[in-house]
Amino acid sequence: MASQIFVNLPVADRKRNIDFFTALGFSFNPQWTDDAATCMIIGDHIFAMLLTRERFQTFTPRPVADATQTTEVLVCLALDSRAAVDEMVARALARGGSTYKAPEDHGFMYGDAFADPDGHIWELIHLTEPA
Repeated sequence: MASQIFVNLPVADRKRNIDFFTALGFSFNPQWTDDAATCMIIGDHIFAMLLTRERFQTFTPRPVADATQTTEVLVCLALDSRAAVDEMVARALARGGSTYKAPEDHGFMYGDAFADPDGHIWELIHLTEPA
């Protein structure tokens, strides 16, 4: 079994993404940050590597997707409450993110989503305990 996950995402402007995600409450590991990459800490063992498109391209022989035009990944984070989901989406929209659908309430699960400045989709959910 894996002990950590690193999601690698191409970004057009590393600094803009650091500012955006800092406003959403995330922090970054300075040891894994340079002019072409930064390591966003999502959880104790969950990280997103925000790589400039040029750096990202060095990891793959395939073309790098433009997330504003295609969907290459859906990142889904489980949060502690419905209010936390709503709050993060509101902060994302206030910092230049966008939304593409209405929140969904399925009873056992509440969810909403936003796209970051590079178009990557971040789904947020709150799961309720079974009755």
